[in-house]
Amino acid sequence: MTRTIAAVLALFAAPASAQNLPPALNDYPTAARADYVLACMTVNGRTRPMLDRCSCSIDIVASIIPYERYVQAETVLTMRQVGGERVGMFRSAPTANEAVQDLRRAQAEAEVRCF
Repeated sequence: MTRTIAAVLALFAAPASAQNLPPALNDYPTAARADYVLACMTVNGRTRPMLDRCSCSIDIVASIIPYERYVQAETVLTMRQVGGERVGMFRSAPTANEAVQDLRRAQAEAEVRCF
C-alpha cells in the first residue's frame, strides 16, 4: 500500500514532460483559425449562423489533424494555384497529395458535424 501511495505521489510531483502529454487540442494559432473562419464565411455567407458553423468546422479539423499537417496541406493548395514548372511537384508528389487528402477528409467530417 505504501508503494502505491508513493507511486501516485511521484506522478503528481514529477514535472510533466511534453513528450508524455497528449497533443494540445488547441494547437492551431488564433490567426490560422480566424483565416479559416473568414474564408469559410466568404464562401458560405457572412451571417451569425455561418460564423458558428465555420468556427465549429475549424474546431473539428483541429481535432482531427495536427497543425503542422494543416500547414502542409494549405501550402500545397496555395502552391497549386501558382503557374509554372517549379510548382509541378506540388501537383504530383505523393506526400503533397496525402497532406491534401488528410485535410479534405477532416473538412468532410467537419461539414457533416457542423453544417
